[in-house]
Amino acid sequence: MEDVLARVWENLGGRIGGPMSFRLVLQPMVAIALAIKAGREDARAHRPAYFWTIITDPDARHDLLREGWKAVAQVFFLAVAIDVVYQLMVFRWIYPAELLIIAFLLACAPYLLVRGPVNRIATAFGERRGA
Repeated sequence: MEDVLARVWENLGGRIGGPMSFRLVLQPMVAIALAIKAGREDARAHRPAYFWTIITDPDARHDLLREGWKAVAQVFFLAVAIDVVYQLMVFRWIYPAELLIIAFLLACAPYLLVRGPVNRIATAFGERRGA
């Protein structure tokens, strides 16, 4: 098990300077753009912060996760496809766990981290602007 974790850590770190490293910037930027759009829509609809609501409101969790998944699914699958190509080029093998970790980090994590703060900033800007 220790060997597997060491390989995963080494392989994840190797992606930074390896081929196709442009995706490490491009895919999070697309996810962030989607999060900004959704966060602004949340602010207009007076909805609470996205990630915080997922954590604290079990009743709304399922619907919010489904809505978020619809927004980032294409970016997630693009991240999976590009990482498959990367792994075949570099390792000549596909490591599914690394594939999912990278896809989550490039697509889902930025979306989760940005949507709520954008909502709060847009809400504050809207309140200040309307005053």
